[in-house]
Amino acid sequence: MMKPYFGRLLTAMVTPFCEDGSVNYEAGCKLADWLLANGTDALVIEGSTGEAATMDMDEKIKFMETIVKHIDGRAPIVAGAGTNCTASTVDLAKKMEACGVDGLLVVGPYYNKPTQEGYYEHFAAVAKAVKIPIIVYNVPGRTGSNIAPATIARLANDFDNIVAVKEAAGSVAQAAELYRVLPERVSLYSGDDGLILPFMAVGACGLISVLANCNGRILQDLMQAYSEGRVHDAAELNKKMVPLAKCVFVESNPIPIKAAVTKVTGIDVGDPRLPLTRISAEDEAELDEVLKAYGMVK
Repeated sequence: MMKPYFGRLLTAMVTPFCEDGSVNYEAGCKLADWLLANGTDALVIEGSTGEAATMDMDEKIKFMETIVKHIDGRAPIVAGAGTNCTASTVDLAKKMEACGVDGLLVVGPYYNKPTQEGYYEHFAAVAKAVKIPIIVYNVPGRTGSNIAPATIARLANDFDNIVAVKEAAGSVAQAAELYRVLPERVSLYSGDDGLILPFMAVGACGLISVLANCNGRILQDLMQAYSEGRVHDAAELNKKMVPLAKCVFVESNPIPIKAAVTKVTGIDVGDPRLPLTRISAEDEAELDEVLKAYGMVK
């Protein structure tokens, strides 16, 4: 198997909305093209950053089919397919597979707080239901509980279509433990832009990124420098990247990144859907200051 499985930089793409709150399919296609021209290796559609939690099933299917048709094999497409109900997750995974995606990003069930055995059974059910590759997504800050490295390793050993992990617990120590216990074939992706350099130092081979929605180049350059052994260059790029990554999390994701995408790309991706709101004037001013300092906007 290829490692990193889906490429080194996967962008968790925002979902554009029109002024009336409906999905903007045309803007989605334009943004996908922009991302592929600006450092992205693969697209993650309808994940947390894509506001999947506030999209209905018809929208999810139509938007996914639109992007898959538009990209037409130019890059891998990974579909967000996680819910807090195993039966609903299996149903969504099957529907995304039918859309022609290249893989699935399946988040740990949120709110329920499963035991480790519950996590195992949940992901096992999804892995049995589909044939396409799966990325296990661990993000305790959104789900309320942590998937232990041993549980993920058990899943990867039992199911060949579990090919990668998106680790977003914010712990370098946990990333190191994942690298230690996972089968060698499994790709370990950082789920935090600001932690990609230390994660690479303990075995991560790529990043599933929010920041790449407006600046994938700096992340690609950083990872390339590290992979070539230019550790000091990577550290200097990291020093430059971290303030930029912080500014796109000044409010809950994807509030700031949607504002940044519109400003940087010129593609109007609209505001988030409630219960998320548009960025505050104070935080927008801070965002503008950083984007201007980096030469990303005038």
